[in-house]
Amino acid sequence: MGLLDKFKRRSAESPAESKKKPRKKVNVSKRFELMRRGVSGTMSQFFMAKDRDSDKVIGLKVADSEKTAPFEDRFRELKKPPEGRIAVEIEHPNVVTTYEYGTTTDGKSYVVMEYIKGKGLHKLLYDRESILEGRRVKLVRQMAESIRAVHRAGFVHRDICPRNFICAPDCESLKLIDFGLTLPDQEVYHQPGNRTGTPLYMAPEIIRRRHTDHRVDIFAFGVTAYQTCTYELPWPVTDTTGLAALSHDTQKPEDILYYRPRLNKKLAAAIMKCIEANPKDRFRTMDDFLSEIKDCDSDDE
Repeated sequence: MGLLDKFKRRSAESPAESKKKPRKKVNVSKRFELMRRGVSGTMSQFFMAKDRDSDKVIGLKVADSEKTAPFEDRFRELKKPPEGRIAVEIEHPNVVTTYEYGTTTDGKSYVVMEYIKGKGLHKLLYDRESILEGRRVKLVRQMAESIRAVHRAGFVHRDICPRNFICAPDCESLKLIDFGLTLPDQEVYHQPGNRTGTPLYMAPEIIRRRHTDHRVDIFAFGVTAYQTCTYELPWPVTDTTGLAALSHDTQKPEDILYYRPRLNKKLAAAIMKCIEANPKDRFRTMDDFLSEIKDCDSDDE
């Protein structure tokens, strides 16, 4: 194939097709101007950066190879798609937009995404920000819609928690981020043993090394929604390690109405159903949850 043919082939690709292909050997320091370091995860670094190619301000995530290797190696034989490849498949107004992914010149995985202005939901909850008042049902609905988009794309997020939702400055909307632990929603990935996630939001079947499926996201979403409505967690917090999740099927969660008696009763019941210890007792899908709260227009009754 000549150079002209290669150019024609590349030009014929749609933007959607192009971003699904990884880029290799990207020199981060030359390509990006690192403007500010953001809140980084346990397995990666995140930066607000300027892309010198497009002159746009973007979010740049660079993985720590040593920390991600154990997780990636576990599924290497299954040919699990990399985080960036998964992220570009999920398109929704309440999910961060991923532009590009690939490998840096020093062999690290990177993902380029939109830079979202605003605070992490975990920060708003920790500070008990009053701006959440009157917006809770709207934000809970958007969370559910973002997770539904992940599931419809054929994946399980596996780390739903307040830290992975970024709220707009006015708190009228939010977006789901971070697909570092996300897996295809296929039986081979649901086998016992993959104990990854954030313990305080982790479904009991994960910590107990049982068979899992997309309902681990519904459980973690329920805990997140519970906290969004009350600033509290359903179980007493005595530990933040994996031990914290052990109480999720041995201790009954506090009724959400204990912390917020005036909360919309239909919303309250739907959230409590999400955090049932037995996956069979939860909503089967996020569609079912959204259908249950479709008439909930306000936080409180």
